[in-house]
Amino acid sequence: MTAERPGYGALTDESFERSRRRIGIPLRINPAHITEVTADATRHFAYGYGDDNPLYCDPEYAAKTRWGGLIAPPNFTYCMGENAAPPLTPEQRELLKGDPFAGLGSYQAAMEFEYYRPLTAGDRCRVVRAQVGVADKPSRFGGRTAHVTHDFLFANGRGQVVTVQRGTWINAERHASRSRSDDKPPLTFDPYTDEQIAEIDAAYDAETRRGARTRYFEDVEIGEEIQPRVKGPLVVTDLVVWHLGWGMQLTPPGAFGIARKIRRKAPGLYPPNARNIPDTVQRLHWDPSRAQELGIPMSYDYGAMRETWLTHALTDWMGDDGWLLRLRCQHRGFNYIGDTTWVRGKVVDKVQVDGRNEVHLEVGCWNQRGEQTTPGSAVVLLPARERAVELPAPPADSLDELLAAEIARHA
Repeated sequence: MTAERPGYGALTDESFERSRRRIGIPLRINPAHITEVTADATRHFAYGYGDDNPLYCDPEYAAKTRWGGLIAPPNFTYCMGENAAPPLTPEQRELLKGDPFAGLGSYQAAMEFEYYRPLTAGDRCRVVRAQVGVADKPSRFGGRTAHVTHDFLFANGRGQVVTVQRGTWINAERHASRSRSDDKPPLTFDPYTDEQIAEIDAAYDAETRRGARTRYFEDVEIGEEIQPRVKGPLVVTDLVVWHLGWGMQLTPPGAFGIARKIRRKAPGLYPPNARNIPDTVQRLHWDPSRAQELGIPMSYDYGAMRETWLTHALTDWMGDDGWLLRLRCQHRGFNYIGDTTWVRGKVVDKVQVDGRNEVHLEVGCWNQRGEQTTPGSAVVLLPARERAVELPAPPADSLDELLAAEIARHA
């Protein structure tokens, strides 16, 4: 085994300073899983989170909507994006060498999305990814933690800004994470009863979609609840189906010899398993023994899955004529294999802003133990009876201008 650098697996002032020097430098983007919006690609992605909305899956249906054709689900940018950043300078390459927080546990904590126009059939997508902030914060879960925020800025093939995605990951010392988890009462993963499975199935059977029946701003009332969505019980098969649509957006983007090429460059991404075989760090999502090595009692989902689940509930509620402008959520607990998640939401306000009819909602995910694992909020634009929804203007006209604005925002 190669020697680990001093400070490996520990949070230090030097690691924070190294991280700050990276702010604004475009990062390497893995090859996009999808390079062009097609009916097959959007269907596979939507099916991966349990959504069979024909707006994303049926071109004939979509052609009769206000969009005039198939559009991609809002979160579809997760599997798209060709690198739009300029080549790195030698100085930037030097700054990006190594991970300032190598050896730490890294957990997705929060994600924000802002949507400005849909990706439509035939669209390509360009992306700039860069770190825009880092904060030194205490945490009940992991002691001292580093909160690192990355922006993913997307434009379509015509250069029009499509989506702003802001993600924050918490980096914590693994021994601290384990000690915190050891203080908690042990979780049990008891079998479901037939009655519990029947209750979940009944919830699936009761789900409806607003679809072509326009939901008007005038008809929405503060305090009304959206129809809940159930997701689960989560099994490894669900993760497999998710990856079919989402791809492998972290590691590896390929198998066997392709994975070996990556492993030569970044061996730390392939820690050996119990048989001393190098395997992806992502396996903790489906390999309980790897999760337990890291102080987590069971393998668990991706935060991105819950984000799509929230989006699914919102888009089914708003219908074809609405527009999801903003979604914000925080991931505060693991969603373990075997857990069942209930997605709920309610209207907390309705306002008119710059000619937009905004409906503000509180949304969230709860598991079968009654714990809220992901609280969130959303803004949906709805049509009035006399006026259709107009797509909002993005905060900048180009990805370069947008990145500059985002760095200033986090300064």
